[in-house]
Amino acid sequence: MSETKHEPREPAIVAPAIGLVNRQTFQAGPRWAITGIFLILLFGALYLAASFVLPVVFALLFMLVLGPVVRFAQRRLHIWPPLTAAALVFGTFLVIIGGFSFLTGPLTDLASNVPRYVAAVNDEVESVRERLGALRGARIEATEAVRSEAAPDQPQSVILDGPQLLNSAALMVPQIGASIAFALIFLFFLLSSGSLFYQKLIESLPRFSDKKLALTIAHEIETELSRYLFTITLINAGLGVAIGSLMWSIGLPMAPVFGVLAFALNFIPYLGAIAGMILVGLVGLAERGEVAGALLPVLLYFGATTIEGQFLTPILVGRRLAMNAAAIFLSVAFWGWIWGVVGMFLAVPIMVGLRIVAGYIDSLKPLANFLSAERQPADEKGEAESG
Repeated sequence: MSETKHEPREPAIVAPAIGLVNRQTFQAGPRWAITGIFLILLFGALYLAASFVLPVVFALLFMLVLGPVVRFAQRRLHIWPPLTAAALVFGTFLVIIGGFSFLTGPLTDLASNVPRYVAAVNDEVESVRERLGALRGARIEATEAVRSEAAPDQPQSVILDGPQLLNSAALMVPQIGASIAFALIFLFFLLSSGSLFYQKLIESLPRFSDKKLALTIAHEIETELSRYLFTITLINAGLGVAIGSLMWSIGLPMAPVFGVLAFALNFIPYLGAIAGMILVGLVGLAERGEVAGALLPVLLYFGATTIEGQFLTPILVGRRLAMNAAAIFLSVAFWGWIWGVVGMFLAVPIMVGLRIVAGYIDSLKPLANFLSAERQPADEKGEAESG
């Protein structure tokens, strides 16, 4: 009887391996899809719930800035945290009311003069158009006829109309007031609780390593954001004084108002300076009636912001908080798209916090590297080489 030789079978080893590879490939694909869907839903929710989320974000941001003051008063001066919190919240309220009272009148005048500014711009555009037409030898009788039929004596102020702007602002005042009140009340509860926020954060995590990492991240975000906002506020205050003085020296009306606006707008990187230059240029053009009158305040504003952005801020803020310029611009544009002008103010603090969190998570290290101005700080390079 001949024996049949059976070949050794290996499907029991190969098949599970193939199945494992297929499952890993299948799981790796939907993971990115689920992450993308989650981000879309998250940003959509932030957009739709802006009236609730923005006061909460502002309260959390001010808690990170003012929290060390409350703890210092409790530990060194033995002051009950709710008393310190009440004083800080009341001081913040007074600053908001004072700024609103100071700017209400001048901003109302600016809004009411919008048709005059638009008319001045239209006159200059029409003058340039006529000069170009004369150089090319073109006739402009048809253009004059069309313009005379439309409304010869009225500026094109259909979109930018002073009363419409004032009415829109008046309608927004109750909503803005309610949001500010909600943010201040929530800020009081956050500050009066002392370190309870960090205690609850630690208690919610299961492992000791996670507790330690979360506490380290929270303290670093608080330290870096406090340092950044305090330094930027001082820099912007100096810039506001400088721009207000420059506008006053050339005889531009409402020079102190332009100084205050420069202080506020400079919290928005790049776009804030552009908005300030456009504003002083429009007012200068309307007051002087010529391009040279608009060019001088724009040049002075540009020079002051250039000195601030290229020399003062890098020196005072330091390399540790230096951010990628392209990432800053994208962040300002994105959060401005989500939350409007308020989102532009919050873009850089959100970006600073995100960079700090990403720096402690291995899977997010590329994001932290992209947000940073440099590839890797010197101290981290030394630790990486020694490790």
